[in-house]
Amino acid sequence: MRDTGKGCVQGSIGGPILWNLLLDPLLQEMEAKGDYAQAFADDVVLLFEGETALEIERRANAALERVRAWGQSNKLRFAPHKTNAMLVTRKLKYDTPRLRMGGIDVVLLSEIKLLGVVIDHKLTFNAHVANVCKRAVAFYHQLARAARASWGLHPEVIRTIYRAVVEPVILYAAAVWSPAVSKLGIRKQLNVVQRGFAQKLCRAYRTTSLNSALLLAGILPLDLRVREAATLYEARRGVPQRVIGDREVERMSSALRSPHPACHVDLEFKCLVDREQFIANSEHEVNIFTDGSKIEGKVGAALSVWTGAAEARTLKLALPSYCTVYQAELLAICRAARMAADNLAGSVGIYSDSLSALLTLKNPKALHPLAVEAREHLRRALLQDKHIELFWIKAHAGLEGNERADHLAKEAALKSKRAFDYDSCPVSFIKRSIRMQSLDEWNQRYRAGETAGVTRVFFPDATAAHRIIGKIKVDRFVTQVLTGHGGFSEYLYRFKCKESPSCVCDPECSESVLHVLLDCPALAYERLRVECQLGIKLSKNILPKLLEEENSRKLFLQFCKEIAVLVNNRNRT
Repeated sequence: MRDTGKGCVQGSIGGPILWNLLLDPLLQEMEAKGDYAQAFADDVVLLFEGETALEIERRANAALERVRAWGQSNKLRFAPHKTNAMLVTRKLKYDTPRLRMGGIDVVLLSEIKLLGVVIDHKLTFNAHVANVCKRAVAFYHQLARAARASWGLHPEVIRTIYRAVVEPVILYAAAVWSPAVSKLGIRKQLNVVQRGFAQKLCRAYRTTSLNSALLLAGILPLDLRVREAATLYEARRGVPQRVIGDREVERMSSALRSPHPACHVDLEFKCLVDREQFIANSEHEVNIFTDGSKIEGKVGAALSVWTGAAEARTLKLALPSYCTVYQAELLAICRAARMAADNLAGSVGIYSDSLSALLTLKNPKALHPLAVEAREHLRRALLQDKHIELFWIKAHAGLEGNERADHLAKEAALKSKRAFDYDSCPVSFIKRSIRMQSLDEWNQRYRAGETAGVTRVFFPDATAAHRIIGKIKVDRFVTQVLTGHGGFSEYLYRFKCKESPSCVCDPECSESVLHVLLDCPALAYERLRVECQLGIKLSKNILPKLLEEENSRKLFLQFCKEIAVLVNNRNRT
C-alpha cells in the first residue's frame, strides 16, 4: 500500500469539511482586503465594481495574484484557463478589462453558468429560461408517449410528475430571475411548456387554449408560480411584506444554536385516551393543562394549573389573527415548560390535546422557535432535578382540566385586549396571501382573454373555479363539454373534419356545446330527466351555479358526460 501524502478520496465523507477548513482562511483574507467573495463547495465567485475598466482591472488582478500566492503556499494549483470572467454594464461604450492570473489571460465570456443558473452580461436571463424550458419540453415529449386523451397515464400520475419534476426545474433559483417573467417573450416560452402538460392533466384536445387547459387542470400559469416562489423566498429571508406590515415572518432557529448531541434531552410523551388512564397518570404535585384556539378569526392560548383537585392559577395568551392554532398550542406548551422550570414543584405533568405540537417538541431536529425554547426550559428543569412528564389527552373527553383550558383559550381569543404574547407571522399565512394575489391576477387575465369563451360560460371566475375544480373528476368527455373542443359538428367543421356544422335536429342550427345541452330537441328526453332531478330548468345563466353546489354539480356533470358520449358516437362516422 502507498501512503497518501495529501488530498482526499473523491466522494469521501470528510472531504467537504476538510476543504471548508482549508478554504476559509482565503475567504477571510479576501473579506479583510475589501473584496467580495462567495463560495459554494469548490465554486468561488469574486465580484468587483468600479467606475472604469482600469479600476476593475487593477483590483481584480491584485486579488487574483493573492489567490495564486495563497494556493502556492497551501500546495494548491489553480487553473487560469478554466477560470472565466464576465463584464456586466449598462454602458454602450466601454473598455474591456484585461485579467491575468499567473501570467495567463482569463477569458471574458458573455454568459456564465453558476450553480445551475445561466447569467448573461445584460442580466436578461433569456438564456437561462430557454435552457430550463428546453429541459421541461424534453420531459413533456417523454410523457406524451404514455398519455393520450383517451388512454394512458392517469391524470393524477401526470400531476405528480408535473409538480415533482417539471415545476422544480422551472422554479429553480426563481428569486434570481423572477423579474424576467414580466417580459412577454419569457412568458410565451413558459406558456409553451405548460400548455402541453395542462392539456394532458385534463385530457383535452391539442387545440384547447392555454386558459381553458390551465383552469380545468387546476394549476397556475408558470410566470405566476415563479413570482410566488421568489416572493416566498424573500419573505423567509426577512424581506418586509406588505400583507403583514411591520410584523416579522416566523423563521426556524439556527441548527448552530441547538445544544450538543450529548446534551440533548430525550423527550417522550404518553397518550391518554380516557379518564381512567388520566387518573392513573395524574399523581403529580402540579398538573398543567394547555390549549390553543382559533375562533371567529381570532387566536388565543391558555394554561390551567391544578394542584390536586383544585385549579390554582390560570394564564391567558393572545396571538394575532394571522397566527395558527398550531402556534397557539406550541406557545402554551412552551409557557408551561417555562413555568415548570422556574417556580413550580419538583413533579409536574403537562397535558396537551395537540399531537402535532408534542411530536414537534419531541423531535430534536425540529427547529421551530417555540419548540426550541420549550426544549431548553425542559432541559433546564432536568438539571434542577425536577421530574416533568408530557401527556397527550383526547380533546373533549370530559377531563375537567382540559375543558377548562379550552374555555380559557377561547376567552383569550375573543376577549383579550393585552399585547400579543407571540406575533411572528407563520409562513403558511404568507403562502395563502401570495396565492390569493396570484389568483386575482390570473382571474384578470382569464376574464380579459380572447380565448376560453366556452369555458367562461361554465366558470366565469377563475378564483372560484380554482376551488371547485379540485372536487371535479375531469375526464375527456367532461373536458370536451367544458371547452367546446370535442366531437361536436361545429368543432369538427372548424377543423375540416366534417362537411357541415349542422345539428341533426335542424340543418340551419350549428351543433355546439350549448345547443346540445340547452336547446337540441333530439336530446330533450335526457335534458328533461336531469331538469327534474335538479328541480330547475337548464339555461345559460344557471350553469355556473350548478357547478358551485356539490349535489347539483354531480348530476349536471353526469348529464354532460352522457350528452358528450351520444354526440361523439353520432359524429364518429
